[in-house]
Amino acid sequence: MTGFLTRGGREWAPDYLMSIDPEVCIGCGRCFKVCGRDVMTLKGVNEDGDVVDLDDDDDDEIEKRVMAITDADACIGCGACARVCPTNCQTHAAAA
Repeated sequence: MTGFLTRGGREWAPDYLMSIDPEVCIGCGRCFKVCGRDVMTLKGVNEDGDVVDLDDDDDDEIEKRVMAITDADACIGCGACARVCPTNCQTHAAAA
């Protein structure tokens, strides 16, 4: 796949969000706030290290909160999430 063109005619190749490392993510939500495509959401990590949906009933079992990809196909590869991430916990790549 070749790159795309910007409005000004310059070449641009999107880098899509491929993964978020729950070991490194601090769940700050900055990436969520800049993403206008609903690619990510806040999840919890339980005592077993599993990434789970946040549920008020299981709140005591959540060790920490992290961002997780919920709709990877909605990503347009703009890279805004990577630019605001303070921990560099995301992996981005060109389309396969």
